[in-house]
Amino acid sequence: MTRTLLLRGMLVGLIAGLFVFAFAHWAGEPSVDKAIAFETSMDQAKGEAPEPEMVSRKIQKSVGLLTGALVYSTALGGIFGLVFAFARGRLSLARPRVLAAWLAILGFIAIVLVPSLKYPANPPSVGNPETIGVRTGAYFLLIAISLTAMMLAVQLGRYWSRSLGSWNASLLSALLFLILVGVTSHFLPRIDEVPAGFPASLLWKFRIASWETQVVLWSTLGLFFGWLTERSEGLSQIQGHSSRPMEEMRYS
Repeated sequence: MTRTLLLRGMLVGLIAGLFVFAFAHWAGEPSVDKAIAFETSMDQAKGEAPEPEMVSRKIQKSVGLLTGALVYSTALGGIFGLVFAFARGRLSLARPRVLAAWLAILGFIAIVLVPSLKYPANPPSVGNPETIGVRTGAYFLLIAISLTAMMLAVQLGRYWSRSLGSWNASLLSALLFLILVGVTSHFLPRIDEVPAGFPASLLWKFRIASWETQVVLWSTLGLFFGWLTERSEGLSQIQGHSSRPMEEMRYS
């Protein structure tokens, strides 16, 4: 069963990657082109020659974007399938669609939303190359903290529900999650490297497109994975019921 869910998650992730590529190419790449044009104009104003492109923009926003989207989404889909297999039977959510949807929502909050509120996505020309190590380390540390806080909140929410009820336990666990990530993120380094003169509207559009792309990915994972799992289990039950009369006839 775990192997089946892993492969199903990878398949759903591959399909989600196609949606991610299409959406990112439509919504995100125009902002990237404008940010690169801004960086080029700034270099020209300083009298500096633009850095040579290792890979052309045509390849970056076509084959490169497609490859990155498919690899990332397929890997995330496989992890999603393993998490689903682990959570199945441990959470009081009977239908696969409900469990998959909740896992997608919680995963989006812990892995995407919380870290991006502290360290939002930035287009090219935003960020100091000398601080890329600090920025990357702080970002992944915040993801680890957010995931740990989410798992702790879910476990305590299950425990509290026995005495406080599901509603009160859910509110209390959500408050605990917010406190944990809020306090820990406060002590992480603050990074603000937006260059002077960079268009605020362009920065805002790029970050919104980044969030929207992640919404496309996680919603596809949650909805499509749950639908496939529920459909597969339904077919298995139908086949099991239909085979019983044949077995009874065979041994009667």
